Amino acid sequence: MTTSSADAPEHLRLAEALVRMTHVVQQVFSEESRRLGLTSPQAQLMCQLTEGPVGMTELSRSLHLERSSLSGLVDRVERRALVRRVPDDCDRRVNRIALTEEGDSLAHEVHNAISKQLEELTDAARVADAGAMTSALLRIAEHYDATRS
Repeated sequence: MTTSSADAPEHLRLAEALVRMTHVVQQVFSEESRRLGLTSPQAQLMCQLTEGPVGMTELSRSLHLERSSLSGLVDRVERRALVRRVPDDCDRRVNRIALTEEGDSLAHEVHNAISKQLEELTDAARVADAGAMTSALLRIAEHYDATRS
């Protein structure tokens, strides 16, 4: 006999909800990226760069891409003049990836569009305690990061 989602233990219901929410976020990300002429990986890369240049090793880790895949992704976005490679201040052999002016504008536009869509979803769901939910999700993400470092 199978257990319905409503009858499942709370921690299993939370896990199921997180999986479903992951799909929703990915879909919103994909739709907004496409609307702005980007692929999801291109938009993810650009959003990672909004705080300033980032090294390839760090990008590879944060985007969960092999270095060769990341290099190809950077090449494609660089050809569109949205990013550029800049020498690292400490090690001239190392390049960091930075947004161009056009790339910065587009990265913020896609980030804002995605955030707006997700805010509308949370407003529509009438999340009672968004602060507690945010804190819990951040703790889960921080725990994940800490166990992967």
